[in-house]
Amino acid sequence: MAPWMSVVIPAYNEEMTVAGTVSAARAWLQERGASYEIVVVDNASTDRTVEVLKPLLDGDRVRLLRNEVNRGKGYSVRRGMLDTTGELRLMCDADCLPSLASLGEMVDLIEDADVVIGSRNVAGSRVDKTQPLRRRLASWNFLNLCRLAMSEPSRDIFCGFKLFRSEVADAAFGHQSIEGWAFDIEILALARRLGFTVREAGIVWNDREGSRLAMHRVLIPVIRELVQARRNVRRAVKAERGRFPRRDRDRALTADAADATPEPARPSGN
Repeated sequence: MAPWMSVVIPAYNEEMTVAGTVSAARAWLQERGASYEIVVVDNASTDRTVEVLKPLLDGDRVRLLRNEVNRGKGYSVRRGMLDTTGELRLMCDADCLPSLASLGEMVDLIEDADVVIGSRNVAGSRVDKTQPLRRRLASWNFLNLCRLAMSEPSRDIFCGFKLFRSEVADAAFGHQSIEGWAFDIEILALARRLGFTVREAGIVWNDREGSRLAMHRVLIPVIRELVQARRNVRRAVKAERGRFPRRDRDRALTADAADATPEPARPSGN
């Protein structure tokens, strides 16, 4: 029998955070009394990430998948999502422990949706620690470039805390082509264009110090990935036509909404 929830945690050199997040996620799930599985996908870490995880692994409810070489965050998340079988599947970054406080609300929201994405840019979010203004402005421009390129209305596409129903996880991640940083925007575009409903939820968030993402280094690769993603989404929609007949009635409306120019996100506390 499929577990109620699968938690997928991508990790690269997360020795300081990953064990705490796994323990907190397990405690949250055990408190609800539902079946679960937690899968950490290690992206060829060079620190003690795997070592600190070993006491938590039981080979069943808490498992570890290891990439032989670094394949990118998108690859790791896709591998985890397609390896798990939960009715609900949570993508949870290794440093997202504070955001688990918002998971209950996201579970409630998914009763009327197919994907609920955690957001730091909508009402109800609580960002306890913020990045410097200069970095926030750079992130804001980067975010809006991606939203415009993919006609994505969500205000926060790169937050590493997203909840999927199994049907949309299998469909979207099964067609994912991007293995790098821009995979989030491709997944959301695939979900919307295949007729699934996406909602945003304000979450608890604490920005980490020393973020590894340098905007000037990833800009050109991300532009290439966005071009690739647009082509891939069109191919996926064509290939999946008729697979989700109960959604066909709403698909045209969903596509029209996705094609609309998104309202620019505003720089917030993240």
